Amino acid sequence: MFTGLSAFPLTPFVDDAVDAAAYAGLIERLAASGVDSITALGSTGSYAYLSLEERSRVARLAVAHAGATPVHVGVGALRTSHVLENVRSAEAAGASGVLLAPMTYQPLTPDDVFELFATVADATELPVIVYDNPGTTHFTFTTELYGRIAQLPGIASVKIPALPEGDPAASDRMAQIRAVLPDHVTVGISGDASAAAGLTAGCDAWYSVIAGTLPEVALRIARAAQSGDRDAALQASAELQPLWSLFSTMGGSLRVTAAIAELLGLVAPRSLPLPILGLTAAQRAEVARVSDELGLGG
Repeated sequence: MFTGLSAFPLTPFVDDAVDAAAYAGLIERLAASGVDSITALGSTGSYAYLSLEERSRVARLAVAHAGATPVHVGVGALRTSHVLENVRSAEAAGASGVLLAPMTYQPLTPDDVFELFATVADATELPVIVYDNPGTTHFTFTTELYGRIAQLPGIASVKIPALPEGDPAASDRMAQIRAVLPDHVTVGISGDASAAAGLTAGCDAWYSVIAGTLPEVALRIARAAQSGDRDAALQASAELQPLWSLFSTMGGSLRVTAAIAELLGLVAPRSLPLPILGLTAAQRAEVARVSDELGLGG
């Protein structure tokens, strides 16, 4: 459940409200594709922009339309009381696990973050994924903090940022992380452009943005890595370099992924929560060109 490919779908909007029909379609599509799990309300799912009530509804929709595919639900919020309410909603929806990022406005200390995870671990029997995403949360985990949190009951996985490029640096970093984690805690890579390198360096899971919209594309990389075919995994990722470049040059993966989903007709135009406007017409045309070039027809 905390290994293999976990797909992070968009939470599409229409007229400033969650587009439930489009979201259900995204979830059903992922379940049919054969991904190992679905993570609702991750950063790609715009969790920080949704009210507690909207998040509860999205969690229920995800589980209801995922069939037998396990669903993890993002529960991060600025206040611990709101995190706990999101946990209760995930439990009520029938989630298989929760994903927790330490959201910040005022800077958090390592002790603040540890106590947050300790409180959540004490409040639920659902497995917890530790979400280290400094690009959006502005909090950076230390290796020591991974280890402290991983000793808490219920911690199942740690979602890490990209590893250093190249061997032996990537393998050395993985060894450092593994050394502080109990054997039952998996390590999942994020950052789609570096996922193949992370998987071939020993990560157990890929927590993937692009898999939420184009699962087959991500599955080719993940399954090659899982089978031990390092060269095939790296080659499949290298072939997507034009897409990874768009992530870098167009303000991140969310806007590009939303544009692809819109171009494919999976979600309505302007599907992101305001004030995020999405890509310009010229940028969308470039995304369409790259998608055609790479054969990303869904």
